[in-house]
Amino acid sequence: MGLFGFFSKEKKKDLDEGLSKTKESFFGKLSRAVVGKTKVDDEVLDNLEEILITSDVGVDTTLKIIKRIEARVEKDKYVGTNELDLILREEIAALLEENNSTDYDEFTLPEDKKPYVIMVVGVNGVGKTTTIGKLAHQFKKAGKSVVLGASDTFRAAAVDQLKIWSERVGVPIVSQGMGADPASVAFDTLQSAVSMGADVAIIDTAGRLHNKVNLMNELSKIKRVMQKVIPDAPHEILLVLDGSTGQNAFEQAKQFTAATEVNALALTKLDGTAKGGVVIGISDQFKIPVKYIGVGEGMDHLQVFNRKEFVNSLFNK
Repeated sequence: MGLFGFFSKEKKKDLDEGLSKTKESFFGKLSRAVVGKTKVDDEVLDNLEEILITSDVGVDTTLKIIKRIEARVEKDKYVGTNELDLILREEIAALLEENNSTDYDEFTLPEDKKPYVIMVVGVNGVGKTTTIGKLAHQFKKAGKSVVLGASDTFRAAAVDQLKIWSERVGVPIVSQGMGADPASVAFDTLQSAVSMGADVAIIDTAGRLHNKVNLMNELSKIKRVMQKVIPDAPHEILLVLDGSTGQNAFEQAKQFTAATEVNALALTKLDGTAKGGVVIGISDQFKIPVKYIGVGEGMDHLQVFNRKEFVNSLFNK
C-alpha cells in the first residue's frame, strides 16, 4: 500500500480535529506576529522563534527552523509575510522527512518476523495501556492475530486495565498478576504467541522512572529473557509519550532512550492540547521515527503517523 494512499476522508477529519487546538493557538499567535508587516524581517523572525518555542517545538529545533528561513530570506532578498505559512510548511515537512528514516503503511507488519514483538515503554499516565489496546484493535482490524503480555506487574491496576482491553478488543492476554516477574510474563507471552502462530505480540512494561540504572536493568532483563524464545526480539521498542505534557515529554524521551534502545515513538492525547508542536521537536531531537499518534479517545483514533498529512493538517486553516 502506498505511503499516502491509505488516508481516508474520515482519518483526515480525525487528524484535523485532533490538531485543532494546536492549529488555532499557533496561527492565532502567528497572525498577531505579522500584523502591520509586509516583509519577513528580524522582528518577525524573533516573534516566530517565540511562537515555535511556546508551541513546544523545542529550542534546538526552533533555532534550526529559524536558520533555514533566514537562509531563504537572504537568498530571495524579499519574502512577504503572506508567504510565511508556505515557507514554514515546507521547512517543517523537510525536517520531519530528514528525521524519520522509515515510512510506514497503515498497521502493517514485516512479513519475515512472526510473531513481530513490540515492547512498549513509558511512564504511568501517558496512555501506555490504552495505546496498547488501540494498537491491538488496529492490528486485529487489519486481519492480524494479536497476543498481549501484562509485564507491568508493579501495579495491579495496570494488569487489570490490560485485561479489560484484551476483552474489549477480543484478543488473548498472558498475565501472572501483580508482583510477578515481568521477564517471566514476557517469556510466557512469546511462547504462547509462537504456539498460536500469532502475527504480533505486544508486551506492556512497568511505567516508572525510579532511576536509570534500575530501569535499564529491568528492561534489559525482559529483552534477554524474550530472546530465549525469539533471538531477535523485541523487534520494536515503542516509547509512548503524552503530547499534552510538552517539554516534560522531552525529558521522558531522554530518560528512556538512555535506558533502552527505543526505535519508535507514539505520541498520545494530541486532541486535548495546543502543544502538538512537540511531535516536530521530539522527532528532530531524538532522530527516532514517530510511528503512531493519538488524536482522540475512540478505538480508531490511534493513527499511523503520516508526515505529509500531519503537516497538511497543521497548516490547513
